[in-house]
Amino acid sequence: MTLATSAQDIDDEALIEELKRWVEIETPTSNAEAVNRLVDRVETLGREAGLDTERLPGTLGFGDILAVRSPRPAGSNEKTVLILAHLDTVHAVGVINNQLPLRQEGDKLYGPGIYDMKSGALMALEAMKLAVRKGSKMPIDLIFVPDEEMGSLSSRTFMETAAKNAGYTLVVEPARDGGKVVVARKGVAMYDITVQGRAAHAGARPQDGRSAIRAAARLVLELEALNDTDRGVTVTVGTIQGGTGRNTVPAECRLQVDVRVPNDQVAEEITGKIEAMKPVDPDITFEIAGKMNRPPFAQSEEGKRLFEAAAKIASDLGIALEGMATGGGSDGNFTAALGVPTLDGLGADGAGPHTFTEHIFVSSVAPRTALLANLMISLEAK
Repeated sequence: MTLATSAQDIDDEALIEELKRWVEIETPTSNAEAVNRLVDRVETLGREAGLDTERLPGTLGFGDILAVRSPRPAGSNEKTVLILAHLDTVHAVGVINNQLPLRQEGDKLYGPGIYDMKSGALMALEAMKLAVRKGSKMPIDLIFVPDEEMGSLSSRTFMETAAKNAGYTLVVEPARDGGKVVVARKGVAMYDITVQGRAAHAGARPQDGRSAIRAAARLVLELEALNDTDRGVTVTVGTIQGGTGRNTVPAECRLQVDVRVPNDQVAEEITGKIEAMKPVDPDITFEIAGKMNRPPFAQSEEGKRLFEAAAKIASDLGIALEGMATGGGSDGNFTAALGVPTLDGLGADGAGPHTFTEHIFVSSVAPRTALLANLMISLEAK
């Protein structure tokens, strides 16, 4: 295969300098104003490159959604290559000045959100510019969302609408385990459970009380018993809060529960069991709120062919591309569930997502940007 572009066509020094600028704009999901400062920058870069931009005001307290599109005739309804990226991070404002300063140590470049996923987002924009300049066979839509780290609550509908006209979806979440791309992801459900009991004085009238914490403890064991390693099911009670003081029988206890499932059938089974859980004590009540947040992303036959096309390009670039399944969810779950061939984990290689050791390997940026660009250029409508 003769590639349209290579890593040598990418000014990686300028790309890394721009990435540092993005990382310096801290963008915790819950801070819409902070996220929008980076949206401003991305929108400017898109326009300067001659690309079309559409910006939707944020909703539900999140930042704005930005779509960057390759130029096309008005009213065009051609199938697109859809690229998904997010600009929000899990790190709070101020982390860059304390626990995770922006710094380079050899091939490692550290900074909040640099791996998950500001590097991938910038690489996607750079690759899109190259693809448009070289000439892609399909129109390209690149969507930057502001809320992926909190479930894409405000942006899911926009992405799914775009996916209905997409021939392929490429997701620039970070590479895994030494450069692997993601070909399948578990589905994710999130539940908030409130256990209601009855308060009483722990010394004077304990018999009048109904301990919400005791009932919650029993419920935690029931939930955790749903874990099944062989079937790929994980149920995690991530937080628990309850009670008002040591000398009061607790009237309320709250749990936050994370569920990961491999496919739709198992998802229906496990969520059904959780939603049907009842307290043993008739004076205790459970309020179970939640549902599947991201449907399972299974690799389809067309998805396999998409991976094979990417692997061939990668081989020509000197990259031995491997695919893997992961328990983490992404916006790729939404498009895969709609039947769109989806390939994920196309961002930079690195490690430490969501931690104070988060970093990328600088040497991975140019080759993987070239991989993205060649994919965008070569994909053809089915």
